[in-house]
Amino acid sequence: MSKFEGGHDMSEKYEIDQMQDVGRDEVHMAAEQEGLKRDLRLRHMVMIAISGTIGTGLFLTSGSTIATAGPGGALLAYALIGVWLVFVCQAIGEIATLLPLPGAFNAWGGRVFDEAFSFQMTWMYFINWALTIPAELSASAVIVEFWIGKGSSFPSWVVPVIIIVLMVFINMAGVQAYGELEYWFSVLKVLTIIIFIVCGILVDAGAIGGYTYGVSNWHIEGAPFKGGFMGFITTLVSVGYAYGGSEMTGVTAAESRNPHKHVPKAVNTVLVRIAFFYITSIFLLGSIVANNDPSLINSAGSAAQAPFTIVFVKAGLKGAADYMNAVVFTSVFSAINSDFYVATRMLLSLSRNGWAHKSIGYTNARGVPVVAVGIVTACSCLSLITIFVGSGVVFQWFVSIIGSIIFQSWILILFLHFRFRYCWKAQGRAVSELPYVSWGYPYGNIIGTIIGCGCIIATWYLSIIDPPHYPGAGATEETMALYAKKRDSYAQGLLGAWFPWLMSAILFFSYKYVRGTKLIKAEDADLDTGRFVPSESDKEDLKPHGPAWKRVLKMFV
Repeated sequence: MSKFEGGHDMSEKYEIDQMQDVGRDEVHMAAEQEGLKRDLRLRHMVMIAISGTIGTGLFLTSGSTIATAGPGGALLAYALIGVWLVFVCQAIGEIATLLPLPGAFNAWGGRVFDEAFSFQMTWMYFINWALTIPAELSASAVIVEFWIGKGSSFPSWVVPVIIIVLMVFINMAGVQAYGELEYWFSVLKVLTIIIFIVCGILVDAGAIGGYTYGVSNWHIEGAPFKGGFMGFITTLVSVGYAYGGSEMTGVTAAESRNPHKHVPKAVNTVLVRIAFFYITSIFLLGSIVANNDPSLINSAGSAAQAPFTIVFVKAGLKGAADYMNAVVFTSVFSAINSDFYVATRMLLSLSRNGWAHKSIGYTNARGVPVVAVGIVTACSCLSLITIFVGSGVVFQWFVSIIGSIIFQSWILILFLHFRFRYCWKAQGRAVSELPYVSWGYPYGNIIGTIIGCGCIIATWYLSIIDPPHYPGAGATEETMALYAKKRDSYAQGLLGAWFPWLMSAILFFSYKYVRGTKLIKAEDADLDTGRFVPSESDKEDLKPHGPAWKRVLKMFV
């Protein structure tokens, strides 16, 4: 019997006469893969990768980046982090195609570096999604206020509770139900963004709306780089939050019917997602809506003030606010659905690796980790604190923490990819043996690492500059109110910037001390347990079909 990083025996074997290049007679299933169903199809994987986690980050809060950094600063922030994300997803694609594990990139550390590293990464990624669910649920309560009216007697906790109950039913139905729902929600989001881009181009050109904007808003006061360098780096965490979840392709790979085909196609769509959905949308928003337009701040989180709605209104589309509110609400519902899925799979990985109680790893006949669903449901109830402190406040605090955890995960993924290639080479394996090879390695990883380190250092810097100063006992009520607001903002920045790193250090060194783990030698790295073995029909499906131009197009669309 073979063992994996948690020390569990492998009982399930696959005969693979067609894989002599692996240098083994058989490949074992990783314990964390047992009980799961490979029910995600290509269309599910691609649509989840394209827009599965598009939610409040793009639809509601994207305008605040323009208001803070100007159209040029916002576009640069989205483009820069987008470049980083492309190389992160390429790294994920290379390893997840080879090793489609539920823990995804979080499990790689225990294979190629140190088990303590994998332990802390998996727990931090679970914390990320355990906090994202309450954040999105808090946003849902704000979104519904558009229809019921602010200050209504309608209880603010009702909407989150209804969504939580629906999430339990959906996730208990199995991964195929999750994939099907995400597919149709993603179609709606994609259509909305396409409609927005078409309307935006027509409005900007003056074809509709009666005014030609062109790039005039790039030359007004404050534009194109409002607030200079400080304005630009201030937006980085919120932009990271907007992009967050793009890496979940690595998690869904464990339940894909054919990871060798589906994962590469899914990760290659990320470039289209960034260039078309984010970059184009931000450029049009910055061109049509002035950076000093007060509605861009959207402090109320209202669809009537959402930047997308402003463009639809300028296009003369009646009912634009109602339509956008419906789209934003379904987007949040979709994002929560994805959040639930990833959080439960992280708990499953933790349990199967021996890093959480073994009962959490139980899966029923449909491949659903039932106990994990119950725990994530309990975490979701954190959103109910919005009753006491307000949805908007809770959402902003969560965004600060989540954005920083996302940055941490991305930079560590690139590090593990460097280490994986080192181990692969040390074991005498050729790059050509990999089922998928990432673009531009190692230069892409180096570029991504430089961008990532710069973003992380920027968040640290912003968190410690300009601390609040107590105005003194004789200060006016207005001065004290301003001080309290600045104090809370400063505390939020400190928590968001430093919590992920302090928590990671505690998890890593505590586990290393208790378990006495050692650095894994490159020659001893386990690069085989859990490998996907394609069937003959899978192999036939992988063969290129059709003319060359169509095959190139299919890499991206």
